[in-house]
Amino acid sequence: MSPDVPPRRQLILAISCLSMFITALDNSIVNLALPDIQHDLHASVSSLQWIADAYTMVLATLLLTAGATADRWGRRRVFLTGLTVFTLASVLCGLAPSGGWLIAFRALQAVGGAMLNPIAMSIISTTFPEPALRARAFGVWSSVYGASMAAGPLVGGLLVGTVGWRSIFWVNVPVGVLAIVLTLTFIPESRAERARRLDPVGQVLVMVLLLPLTYAVIEAPGIGWTAPRILVCLGAATLGLLGLLGYESRRTEPLIDLRFFRSVPFSGATLTAVAAFISLGGFLFISNLYLQEARGFSALRSSLYLLPMAAMTLVFAPVSGRIAGARGTRTPLLLAGAALMLSALMLTGLGSTTPDWWVLVAFGLFGVGFGLVNAPITATAVAGMPRSQAGVASAIASTSRFVGQELGVAVIGSVVAAGLHGRSAAVALDTASRAGWWIIVGGGAVVTVLSVAATTPWAKGTAARVAGRLDLAEAPAPDPAPAAVAVAAAPDPAAREKG
Repeated sequence: MSPDVPPRRQLILAISCLSMFITALDNSIVNLALPDIQHDLHASVSSLQWIADAYTMVLATLLLTAGATADRWGRRRVFLTGLTVFTLASVLCGLAPSGGWLIAFRALQAVGGAMLNPIAMSIISTTFPEPALRARAFGVWSSVYGASMAAGPLVGGLLVGTVGWRSIFWVNVPVGVLAIVLTLTFIPESRAERARRLDPVGQVLVMVLLLPLTYAVIEAPGIGWTAPRILVCLGAATLGLLGLLGYESRRTEPLIDLRFFRSVPFSGATLTAVAAFISLGGFLFISNLYLQEARGFSALRSSLYLLPMAAMTLVFAPVSGRIAGARGTRTPLLLAGAALMLSALMLTGLGSTTPDWWVLVAFGLFGVGFGLVNAPITATAVAGMPRSQAGVASAIASTSRFVGQELGVAVIGSVVAAGLHGRSAAVALDTASRAGWWIIVGGGAVVTVLSVAATTPWAKGTAARVAGRLDLAEAPAPDPAPAAVAVAAAPDPAAREKG
């Protein structure tokens, strides 16, 4: 930020970014530790999927409710609660005696994490009401996210390779305690002028949809898609989806406003986020298993191989924002889809004898694609939305990111697990992972197609119509008599239209 911004406001921004840094770092760092966790806790591949997915799944289900809760009960209060829960859960993760306990503690971490990122964004919006300063503040926020992606592999490799996998959770503790102290000292309490109503039924229906669906996708390769419990889970997820569509469409202030999806840019942004983060979740899961199982690398050496991906993400994230500001979101999304597809295509033939330069180039290309895709998602989601609805639209887009990453680990991990069934991972991983890389190719193709479909004049017209309906729905009913007087007295057509 520039020196004309008061130091206290800059400090509040730094505290908000710190909370996002530790939650994003924890999400990326865990993938690097999965092979060591597997060996130490004798965990199966499906358990590894749950260790990675428990965090993103719970985060995705609670993100929207956490924002509404903070608006009503106080952002600082809920933010502090989230920091406390996240820090205590990190201690418990580091002490977990088994894979099952680690999964449970990861879910508890996500409960705290859900109270951090969306609320930190609200705190930033309140601290920087000026549009120009707010835009710059969110630019800093995006850069910190890229920095967490860049730091994750290196920090994870150093910690796992020297202290052990448990240290990746303990490192959150001093940072969390520092953030709690700074929050108590410097961040003032704030609430929304008009808090959205809580939607507990909608929250439960989201959980009924996501939890059994994730369980079915992860466990089905081992026990069969026709197993009774898998069929029950799929049936429950279907009922959850139908119930969510029916219930939310009748609420005045729903958890997920289904009217948003009539906007093609918004729907396109949501699907783009899901496709891109399916690719990210699958990439992180497969690449770490490949490097440490098929190649036999240590966690530290594996982290060095992942640095090109992280570095390119850090470099191209701000580039994407500048391109989107100058030329619109289509160009960075087209480039992102092409880079993701090319990277995954290069990795479909990955084997234990693949040259290092080939692996490094492919990983770097993935970082280029992921760096380019992230910023335009939010910009496309809120394009044409009324200002009062921009925060909700952004929150839904953020939720779709975590849903995509959860599905990426679940689906691609299950494909890999099915290929490894009954065979040594070190021997069979090359072949088993190929289907996963092809799924990532498909994710890049979806991003490419949607980059064009969601930015056509027709698509922008749908966004304008949805914005008009939302404005009309939120506008208070005027008093007929004063309105009639205003129309009669209006000296020009613009004033008459306003009246």
